[in-house]
Amino acid sequence: MRLSGWGRVPVVPGREIRSEQLAAITEHVPLTRGLGRAYGDAALPAAGDDVVAGSSLADRVLAFDSETGVLHAEAGFSLHQLYQVFLPRGWFTPVTPGTRFVTLGGMVAADVHGKNHHRDGCIGEHVRRLLLRVATGDIVACSPEEEPELFRATVGGMGLTGHILEVTLQLTRVPSPWIVQQSERIPNIDAFIERLKAAAPRWPMTVGWIDGLAGGAQLGRGVLLCGRWAEPAEAPPAFPKLRPVLTLPFDLPSSVLNPTAIKLFNAAYYRRAPSGRVQSIVSPESFLYPLDAIGAWNRGYGRRGFIQYQCVLPEATVHHSVRHFMELIARHGRASFLSVIKDCGREGVGTLSFPMPGISIALDIPYDDVTQALVDEMNRLVIAQGGRVYLAKDALSRRDDFCRMEPRLPHFLAVRRRWDPQGRIRSAQSVRLFGW
Repeated sequence: MRLSGWGRVPVVPGREIRSEQLAAITEHVPLTRGLGRAYGDAALPAAGDDVVAGSSLADRVLAFDSETGVLHAEAGFSLHQLYQVFLPRGWFTPVTPGTRFVTLGGMVAADVHGKNHHRDGCIGEHVRRLLLRVATGDIVACSPEEEPELFRATVGGMGLTGHILEVTLQLTRVPSPWIVQQSERIPNIDAFIERLKAAAPRWPMTVGWIDGLAGGAQLGRGVLLCGRWAEPAEAPPAFPKLRPVLTLPFDLPSSVLNPTAIKLFNAAYYRRAPSGRVQSIVSPESFLYPLDAIGAWNRGYGRRGFIQYQCVLPEATVHHSVRHFMELIARHGRASFLSVIKDCGREGVGTLSFPMPGISIALDIPYDDVTQALVDEMNRLVIAQGGRVYLAKDALSRRDDFCRMEPRLPHFLAVRRRWDPQGRIRSAQSVRLFGW
């Protein structure tokens, strides 16, 4: 078999073994893989490792306290299942990424953040306890109070401190299963930053789509979406139905996503948005997970695949650094129609958690012969501005670049070495970036 991440770059030899007994199949393998939604090589076996453990069958709810909202589940329990089981009961995850097709173990390993990061931080802040199989074969519990260094290194540690077997997570109570959404067209990147910052105190969820190909006075134009959970009096009485999923049955030709087609799409999407602020009641599926409506949407980039690049640029330099980043993207003309901007709040509890106070930008880039050079150039800008990239999305960053942007790395590697002195737990990404 051959394995890849969601971006399908790279594709490596390997096979995945699955079982309801996750503890049994993780005893002699170097890595656990969830639903394969990490974009690059974070959940791929390193060269010479031919097997990874798949957690998707280990998906049982072990306990739930309906008074406090504390959920204890196996690591393979997915956010899609959580949505179906707990949202009708008035509970939901306090933090969600942009897809519901991700496991609890994967959420912890990537310390995922969402549209509410400026309010509620990353998922790690809401994790009560983890159960891991570490490299020695022992099963160890960790939490903010119990083995706290191991806990912090595991949250956002991309599965490199041990196999996550069980997760205890504090859910949050929501007043209804619907969302109040406000949409607004934004003319350029300077206005976008101002509107994001202005919306943050009033809206718990904010996110923007930006046109990565527009230049000049329209550089970084886009659509700002703000949201909050609707109160019962605002919400429809029925639970929102999940939309039918339309699946791409085959790989599209790479020529479909040419710069001209993407520019036309971006222009049409921008003009379709209202120029003023418009509010509506929408389902959480459409607000939180718009791409989940298209199954296997990654096939749209063709057989060569794509990378997703996500960086965060710090608050102190945010206005000029974000502008410089958008100028770089527009100059190369390489961005797709999936470019996202978000406001980030406090740094996460994980040793390598991605966000910091500032602005995050994520964009999809079709993969070809010049993609590596573009990533190198973006990384140079991010390093110069004191930012960093997100490991759950990264496929091409070089070791020296990552070391320069991540001063916390030596401490993470020291904790990792303490629990895995022989380097048994590793991934293609860890070998690429850390050497083991």
